Amino acid sequence: MRPASGNIIRSYRKGDNEGIDIGTAAGAPVVAADDGTVAAVTKDTNGVPIVVIKHMDGLLTVYTNVDGLAVKKGDRVTRGQKIAKVRAGTPSFLHFEVRKGLESVDPDDYI
Repeated sequence: MRPASGNIIRSYRKGDNEGIDIGTAAGAPVVAADDGTVAAVTKDTNGVPIVVIKHMDGLLTVYTNVDGLAVKKGDRVTRGQKIAKVRAGTPSFLHFEVRKGLESVDPDDYI
């Protein structure tokens, strides 16, 4: 399922944008795209949180540009469960990736 409501403001392009950017209001809920386990909670070089969820068949979903985390590493999550909220910005957006192993794949094929 789509992890945030809003329009895609930047599409997937392998090697350029490894996911999609969903434009939405700051503070909007970010939900787990499917059932899984939180594999990692880390930060990018600017200190912005990154959440990685491991799903069946070796799929990973990655959520960046988030704030107000509601999960921690090791938590089991269900599809549609709130995991964070969208970080404020100009514009405000969620960056969402789907990975099969280390390779990025087009999220549109999965949501």
